[in-house]
Amino acid sequence: MSEALLYSFRRCPYAMRARLALRYSGVPVQIVEVSLKTKPAQMLALSPKGTVPVLSVDGRVIEESLDIMQWALAQHDPEDWLLQGDPAVLELIAENDQVFKHHLDRYKYADRYPQQPMEHYRAEGEVFLQKLEGLLAQRAFLLADHLSLADAALAPFVRQFAHVDRDWFASTPYQHLQNWLQRFLESPLFIAVMAKP
Repeated sequence: MSEALLYSFRRCPYAMRARLALRYSGVPVQIVEVSLKTKPAQMLALSPKGTVPVLSVDGRVIEESLDIMQWALAQHDPEDWLLQGDPAVLELIAENDQVFKHHLDRYKYADRYPQQPMEHYRAEGEVFLQKLEGLLAQRAFLLADHLSLADAALAPFVRQFAHVDRDWFASTPYQHLQNWLQRFLESPLFIAVMAKP
């Protein structure tokens, strides 16, 4: 396999989770940090939609973060992030991507959605946080006793939600979720993928 090339943006949660899986799986990858104001022509030639992440490897282009994660794990999954193909993994990620992300965007950018106050969007997002809190009350990670694809795929989005109003998040009763997120943010894997290029 030739070295993979990943077009990324450091703070984008989709790009974050792609980098997490690539690093975990040990795939050699060159990361190109993209300025969202001036996207490189090479990236747009590969992926005209112009969003990160974009992975180019062996003549193939993978444009969706979850597809990049699954591709990386197909190369090497030493700690069973896929949980032997447990369907709960992809179900939880789908709920994050299709439902929670919708509320997160409205909460984070509430001024763009004046139909409701910020607290309304936060409360809608909290429904998912409560679900995660319930899962984490049973074990250290979302679906297993170790980090899985679900944890790596969701944590960047929960981080974003928590950082909209850190004082509010710290005051919530979601103790297990707070601990899970803090462990994730302090993990060598997350620190490595967030290092500035």
